[in-house]
Amino acid sequence: MPTILQFTSRRGENATSSTGSGTVRAPIQILLVLCLLCRAACAQTAEEARIPDALAALPGVADAFDPLVQDFAEQWRAAEDAKATLALTRDYGHKLWLAAKARVASGDKDDRPLYWSRLALAQIIHDIRPRFPIFPADRDAALQALERASRGMDDVRYPNERRVVRVLLTGFDPFLLDRNIGQSNPSGASVLALDGADIPFTDQHGRQQIAHIAAVVLPVRYADFDAGLVEDFLQPWLAGAQAGPHDWFEAERQRRSGQLANVAHATPQVDMVLTTSMGHAGFELERYAGLRRSTAAPDNANAFSGGTLDHPTLPRLRGRPMQGAEFLEISLPTNAMHKVQAPFVLTDNRWVRVAPDIEFAAGGIGTLHGKTAVEGSGGGYLSNEVSYRALHLRDELGVVTLPIGHLHLPPVVGYDPVKLDAILAELRAVLAASAGALAP
Repeated sequence: MPTILQFTSRRGENATSSTGSGTVRAPIQILLVLCLLCRAACAQTAEEARIPDALAALPGVADAFDPLVQDFAEQWRAAEDAKATLALTRDYGHKLWLAAKARVASGDKDDRPLYWSRLALAQIIHDIRPRFPIFPADRDAALQALERASRGMDDVRYPNERRVVRVLLTGFDPFLLDRNIGQSNPSGASVLALDGADIPFTDQHGRQQIAHIAAVVLPVRYADFDAGLVEDFLQPWLAGAQAGPHDWFEAERQRRSGQLANVAHATPQVDMVLTTSMGHAGFELERYAGLRRSTAAPDNANAFSGGTLDHPTLPRLRGRPMQGAEFLEISLPTNAMHKVQAPFVLTDNRWVRVAPDIEFAAGGIGTLHGKTAVEGSGGGYLSNEVSYRALHLRDELGVVTLPIGHLHLPPVVGYDPVKLDAILAELRAVLAASAGALAP
């Protein structure tokens, strides 16, 4: 008997493949293409709607973890309550994170399989009904668990040794995918390559020490930033364990109540926070982070910042316009970082843009007092904003000497493994130089 696909267009219904002898799994590509055909009824996210195009353009990349995705679909369909779906999504999100890291460790330093497979898992959560009548809030909780686990946010660990420099590194998903569906992001690839790595260095007294890197990948979505994703993730690491346990439920309770750690007792659990993204030239330290959004570029959800160069707009933080200084200065060990100048030149970018659309190289943070930010040194997009939010949290918690700042990495077109190897080599050297300056 020929295979008969059963698929309904209503979000929340099952998609199965059945034969006369029983039920078998339909390849995830078929499920996703069928959902594309019923896009109006399925109400896909903009990111999920790109999956069929990615599967067609990137065979072996967009479906690199297809067995894991199919296994998750079966488990999700069989789940009997909300507790099971939450545990399932956290488990498979973590499995995906580990699988992506293992693939990179094997020599394929491509960040795109992680991105597209995460979206495939999210689409299953959106579009397939488990065995029980799931509520929207339960789906949202499962999606949040998937996001955190598959981005490495639940996997940050540091050794207990006193003479280890603890570095927290962040990167981003691929972006601007409507321009190039095959685009990767060297910052995301660097995260996958360096998470959990021990980088040796020589301290200022000639002693051999280790910098331990923990790294996470951030979404390119304004809504996540507005909801406080950066602050929620960084707060325990900047303020200390007493600021909030790593348990997601407790962290969410604290987020909703607006709690912040007691400034007087903030004790950073890391020695440096380095945020990274793909830039336009070489290695660029972005000296000044600006408060406002001004780019015309969309995010991955096809949402826009709402700001322009003529009318920059404030980002939001948990429902309210974000308040803070117009510009904040990074606190990284820049002198040590500047000693690394190969294979790419590393520059200290001090250029900013202020209202009314005036661009200049600031001589110091004092020269920016009283001016309205249009663009920070890193622009007016989320790469500038992740730096601003981290620096703002640093100051709110009173840990003003903690080294924090943003580094733009050289751009790649599509996926360029040769150039990526060179970027990774220099980034390792920058991290080693930084640790050498910070070691006690």
